[in-house]
Amino acid sequence: MTDHVQSAPGPVPTHDPTAEENLRAEEAAKAVLGAAGIDRIDLACTLGSGWGGAAEQLGELVAEIDADTVPGFHTSGVSGHSGTLKVIRAAGNRHVLVIGARTHYYEGRGVSAVAHGVRTAAAAGATVMVLTNGCGGLNSDWAPGTPVLISDHINLTGTSPLRGPHFVDMTDLYSPRLRDVARSIDPSLPEGVYAQFPGPHYETPAEVRYAGIIGADLVGMSTALEAIAARAAGMEVFGISLVTNLAAGISEEPLSHEEVLQAGREAGPRIASLLAQIIGRTLESA
Repeated sequence: MTDHVQSAPGPVPTHDPTAEENLRAEEAAKAVLGAAGIDRIDLACTLGSGWGGAAEQLGELVAEIDADTVPGFHTSGVSGHSGTLKVIRAAGNRHVLVIGARTHYYEGRGVSAVAHGVRTAAAAGATVMVLTNGCGGLNSDWAPGTPVLISDHINLTGTSPLRGPHFVDMTDLYSPRLRDVARSIDPSLPEGVYAQFPGPHYETPAEVRYAGIIGADLVGMSTALEAIAARAAGMEVFGISLVTNLAAGISEEPLSHEEVLQAGREAGPRIASLLAQIIGRTLESA
């Protein structure tokens, strides 16, 4: 008769959804790099409302890809977003991925879809993530059309793009170095704290007052979740908002998406040139 020897229990396997999402991003990155015929991306930029014209000033278009043809991406149903991914060859033979197919949290595709663009950029080799948006301003001195550097954010969505044991430091999430780069081009650029609400409805006056009390200067429906995912992926993050309207309760007029688009159109040439210069100098300093 032999004794039965029970082996010591091994580590309990853990499910890590973030790791699975990174694998999907690697698949998307391969598709983007293959379409462009290049080995890597140096910098990625997500263009929000009002910022679309910057892509034309960055350099030579290498590839323009319909978002629906890249794994994990979708054509945005939001006016003001192009629904394409562009690879642009900038000065110094550096390559920029321009994401015009941002997925917003309020579209209902889940937080993984929101973070997919920045994760794809990281998987393609990008070390810098530039995030832009159109937003409501709490500072009445910032007229519609004012670009504002994001110094920090408040995530009011109630969720995170990270799942599993990913404890990521968010100190200096928005790179002080890159904010200095931006101010070397335009020393007058103000900066402020951005609060992301879930949307798609605009904030109530009471919510805007609350945001101000807890430290926000800007309110919108994007950027914070993407910035968290970018930091977790090891990227340096630069954020800049375009104030398209005064926030509810500060503005005396009802808010509308057309107002946001109109402010973006009016400020477009000026802010596109500014962003292109910031990206160009960032690539030079990398």
